Order: sequence, then structure tokens, then C-alpha cells
Amino acid sequence: MKKLNQVLLMAALSGVLWACSKPDENPGDQYFNSGNYAEAVSEYSETLKFNPNDVRMLYNRGRAYEEQNQFENAKNDFERALEIEPNNIQVLLSLANLHHKEKNFTNALLYSSRAEEVPGAPAMASFIKARALHQMGKSEEALTSYADAIKRDKDFGQAYYNRGLLKVAIGNIGSSCEDFQLARSLEYPGAQEAMDKYCK
Repeated sequence: MKKLNQVLLMAALSGVLWACSKPDENPGDQYFNSGNYAEAVSEYSETLKFNPNDVRMLYNRGRAYEEQNQFENAKNDFERALEIEPNNIQVLLSLANLHHKEKNFTNALLYSSRAEEVPGAPAMASFIKARALHQMGKSEEALTSYADAIKRDKDFGQAYYNRGLLKVAIGNIGSSCEDFQLARSLEYPGAQEAMDKYCK
């Protein structure tokens, strides 16, 4: 189930490689979208030789590194992009998610909190923050952040589902069933199984 959550989270973060994809797509984008991440890195690197401050190319190359589990290279590109654009939501969320993957929950919390403060921040910022708090054992704060994610996106099935799991962990089974039911109504994978297990 943890693996499924990570896959769904990465799909949400990278749905489109870059939220502001432009018609003048780099050949690296085509390689990335076809799963050829090494070639994508090569194309992005070539572009960056001519414009080393291209945030979109730094971000995309970082994502390509991340897909190859080259986390240090990914972090370097994301951090460089953040130096250029300190409030870039995609970069902040990618850093938060990358640190979460590496179980560095303090940094995941730091970057997701920064992302959450950017005007117009998506629900994903609050969601990653909630997951980090959850992992750090800060249940009440995590519940608040899951609620914030849901306020920003009422159709965020994974937020309902994860909040339900946290409620189970703290012994609030009745309330967790409401969250699982909402997640199920949004067709979130695993919600029905959680209903069957906890809500008899």
C-alpha cells in the first residue's frame, strides 16, 4: 500500500512534467514521457550548457534523475532551480517529496511548509506536509494539515484515505470510516479494503 501511495503521489506531482509546459518542448521532454530518462538527462544537460539558469530545464532534469533513483543529482538540480525561483511550487513540492522518500521528514516538512505559504498553493503542499507530520508522530498537526489539503481540494481521495489511516492509528475508528467512505466514493484505491477491515 505504501508503494501505491508513492506511485500515486509521483503521478500527481509529475502528471505533466512541468506545469507550465510550453509549445517549444525540449526533446528531453519526449524522452522523459517515453520513460527514457538517461536520454532525457542528456538533452536537458545540452540545453543547460547554453542557459544554465533555465529553471524548467533544471527541474525537468532533476525529475529525470529522480526517476533513475539518482536522488543527489535530483536534489542538486531542484536546489539550483530554487535559488533562481525561491517560490516555485513544483520545485518545492519535488524537494519535499524527495526528502519524504528518503525518510528525511524534517526537510520534507520544511519544503512542503514553504510551498504551502506560496499564494495559490495546491492541496499537494498540505498533503505532503501532513504525511511528514504523520511520520514524525505529530498526529494532531497532521490531522490539521490533511484537513487543509481537503479544504483546498474536496476531491483529494488520497488525503481522505491517509487521514483515515491516521485516525485508525490514534484509535478514532468511527471517524476514520467516514474518511474511507469519502475516499471510496472518489474511487481511491484501497479505500474499499480499508472499509472492509476497519468499518464492520
